[in-house]
Amino acid sequence: MRIEQIADAAAVDAGAELFDAPPEEAATARFLADPGHHLLFAYDETDRPIGMVSGVETTHPDKGTEMFLYELSVAEHARRHGVATALVNALTALARDRGCHGMWVGVDTDNVAALATYRRAGADEEAPAVVFSWQLA
Repeated sequence: MRIEQIADAAAVDAGAELFDAPPEEAATARFLADPGHHLLFAYDETDRPIGMVSGVETTHPDKGTEMFLYELSVAEHARRHGVATALVNALTALARDRGCHGMWVGVDTDNVAALATYRRAGADEEAPAVVFSWQLA
């Protein structure tokens, strides 16, 4: 398995099955153009995309910069082989290299696989939180 940072839309399209929905051309271009947005793919020995993680750097005046792990996905046939943990560790290393003071992710409390992955990758579990969202479109 190899992990690489994705920089072009063709690579995103090649891994389309790793996303919740087909990647949108305009959103992909905007994401890839922003230097604070990061997309990493894991590839198998045949160069087929088998996993992805995305991260977004967030900066606040009194907190500095941290990495938000936005999404993690592994193809069903590649699960339970360390792909997710390797992707999280790669994003963590990238966050360190970019000077982030920390990294965080929100997880549903019943998502057993995600909880196990983040624990294996060295994350500290914090007290449960409530998430609010606004649907604007």
